Amino acid sequence: MLVVERLSDAVRSGHRVLAVVRGSAVNQDGASNGLTAPNGPSQRRVIRQALVNAGVGAGEVDVVEAHGTGTRLGDPIEAQALLETYGQDRDRPLWLGSVKSNLGHTQAASGVAGVIKMVLAMRHGLLPRTLHAERPTTEVDWSIGDVRLLNDALPWERNGHPRRAGVSSFGISGTNAHVILEEVDERPVPIPQPRTAEPVPLVVSANSEQALRAQAARLATMLAGDDVSVRDVASSLVRSRGVLGVRAVVVGGDVGVVRAGLVACAEGVEGSNVVVGSGVCDGRVVFVFPGQGAQWVGMAVELLGSSSVFAGRMAECERALGLFVDWSLVGVLGDEVALGRVEVVQPVLWAVMVSLAAVWESWGVRPSVVVGHSQGEIAAACVAGVLSLEDGARVVVSRSALIGGLSSGGVVGGMTSVGVGVEVVRGLLEGVSGVEVAAVNGPSATVVSGVVSGLEVVERWCEERGVRWRRVPVSYASHSSQVEGVRDELLRVLGG
Repeated sequence: MLVVERLSDAVRSGHRVLAVVRGSAVNQDGASNGLTAPNGPSQRRVIRQALVNAGVGAGEVDVVEAHGTGTRLGDPIEAQALLETYGQDRDRPLWLGSVKSNLGHTQAASGVAGVIKMVLAMRHGLLPRTLHAERPTTEVDWSIGDVRLLNDALPWERNGHPRRAGVSSFGISGTNAHVILEEVDERPVPIPQPRTAEPVPLVVSANSEQALRAQAARLATMLAGDDVSVRDVASSLVRSRGVLGVRAVVVGGDVGVVRAGLVACAEGVEGSNVVVGSGVCDGRVVFVFPGQGAQWVGMAVELLGSSSVFAGRMAECERALGLFVDWSLVGVLGDEVALGRVEVVQPVLWAVMVSLAAVWESWGVRPSVVVGHSQGEIAAACVAGVLSLEDGARVVVSRSALIGGLSSGGVVGGMTSVGVGVEVVRGLLEGVSGVEVAAVNGPSATVVSGVVSGLEVVERWCEERGVRWRRVPVSYASHSSQVEGVRDELLRVLGG
């Protein structure tokens, strides 16, 4: 059996990963001269597309599990495609085999059998011998590329990169598929374990207050039994029961704390871990991801120790960021100096937001819509699946580095938060040069951005009228025309 799961889900769930599908491609160019006749150009295109999707060169693939059925028509066409795609400019040969030499043709299962064979070969570090192929076909000019049959079993060396294999499967009437497999380290991925029982919400709902109290009383009685998991009860309450209008939430990780909260709820008493209310939900949820400014030193540290989901997603973000930065995500969460640098704090905020969304989703709260501001927009794109985690990391690191370089490039600017509405601010700015409205955060919360001399004019105006203001601790003017200075470079950096 072949079981396929998204890698991030497998890691988060603690599942054993035997190999990864690094990339794949499928095309369909129709039959060349009959229902079962293969099409050489289509095979070459599907192989090249799979390599592009995998982000690896042909020389970084060690072996190909061919479709190879031993036919006089199909095998030469496939071999020619492999010679032209994988066989060029190599420093070692591409090894070629087919599981059909071991099993015969398994029809629709042949491609899956090839994948299983290659995964097992990776785990054993052995390139298995192909049977009944001692003499390569004379219908192929093998001299045009470095591709060789596996007439003998060979040790599978890593040669400076993980073991990789291509697997081809060509179906009837011109359907072609090719996947690139890559080995993974089978050691368990270290996910920090909670220091204490992980706090969870028990969501209780009913049609009336009386029914709500009765349900809370029943749950309190049930939790008095032996071997009852608070986490399992909490999960069942949100996954297998309807959400009604009268509601209570009891939060806790310890059975005693949760049971005491349920007893209080049954008696109509609110406590520090009990919230009672009412509402109507049509099932649509919006996640809103903010920009920079809400961070604090030590944020997320406690959650890392109490939520395995959060810790697992942060570990994935750290691996993604590690491709582009030389600092540790978890290591800077308590570092005030590091978090004062825009090229650090923005990627950290992105990772925290993406990981918080994973916690909500683990409890069944999944967004219908995501909205983001500034680097929150990058987090929103990752949560929506528009950007992969790696691409999101690339965008947020590249963008923050360029923004941070504005001040070092001689452009001095800043930002000030003002406690009045945007219309008042716009009227004020008519007499101030070099300052613009950067963000409207609320009816009486506006951020202005621009040259420092202009910001000082705005701040003096606030002082004279007793208006609250705060200079944002940055040396650049985000969300202003100054940012146009990095546009061309950002487009170049993110061209891929």
